[in-house]
Amino acid sequence: MKIRTALPAAALVTVLATSVLSGCVSGEGAAAEPEDAGTPAADAGWSDTQLTLDFATYNPLSLVIKEQGWIEETLGDDVTVTWVQSAGSNKANEALRAGAVDVGSTAGSAALLARANGSPIKVIDIYSQPEWAAIVVPAGSDITDVKQLAGKSVAATKGTDPYFFLLQALEEAGVPLADVEVQNLQHADGKAALENGSVQAWSGLDPLMAASEATAGSKLIYRNIDFNTYGFLNATEQFLTENPDLAQVVVDAYEKARAWAEENPEEVAAILAEVAAIDPAVATTVITERTNLAVDPVPGDAQREVLEVVGPIFVESGDVASQDLIDDALESLLEPAFAEKADPSTIAD
Repeated sequence: MKIRTALPAAALVTVLATSVLSGCVSGEGAAAEPEDAGTPAADAGWSDTQLTLDFATYNPLSLVIKEQGWIEETLGDDVTVTWVQSAGSNKANEALRAGAVDVGSTAGSAALLARANGSPIKVIDIYSQPEWAAIVVPAGSDITDVKQLAGKSVAATKGTDPYFFLLQALEEAGVPLADVEVQNLQHADGKAALENGSVQAWSGLDPLMAASEATAGSKLIYRNIDFNTYGFLNATEQFLTENPDLAQVVVDAYEKARAWAEENPEEVAAILAEVAAIDPAVATTVITERTNLAVDPVPGDAQREVLEVVGPIFVESGDVASQDLIDDALESLLEPAFAEKADPSTIAD
């Protein structure tokens, strides 16, 4: 019998609050080299009886894994798998730091920000190269250029890729951040604020962005895939040290999901449409036109190069105190060993 639970939002808030109040921040030790843990010895069993993972509409592979139940089948009755939905990279980082999830999915920029500000996380897999952020204006807006955002109110979720997309877009356009009123709203609230006229622009995130285009006539006035950082799968150093076998199962499952998704894009879009409560055509746009799943899963130079561009912007905006913190984070953030050993064949159907 599979054991799979979903943690209600209220319960997650309680876990987060309890963890923070008790000072429960995941450990500082270096990540252990993963052992051949895909098929553990019968007498040893798994390293823990609980595994908590996030799923997110911005991470389609997580939706596939959750839907298929592969991890539950692989771990069997000895491990209870709990799934927690992340509303954005900032929420995934909060959950990781509080110990409310063992593995969480964020944008690369958000992972760098968290590590630079003291969160002991490591990137163990690259799940996608998405074009998931852009500058959006409402239907009928006369704003056509990023330079016109000076003096305007723009919604963005701080600590996420759309926020960092906005910072890069403003810098490129020569618009000081101080000249823009940034409304720090969670992604769904930013979409609502754009559509009800509370803000003049929104640094949006798919699939909400694509839905707003389709249902409200919102317009993408600036796109740049180079300003979108990769999708990072993260775990705390403590989890990787204490549970390398479970971490390897998760990464193996992600690589199984990647192959499955590339062969079944229509089914991936259908899963996304159901979870995100969006039109299937919108979900198809997100999966087939704005999400590249055929990327090297091993964290490495490609991700470092992107983050080296983003890092100084964090310092300039005041999100990170110094470039030294960025440099230290870049040196310690990426953990390629698990993805290098990924073996989808260890994952049960």
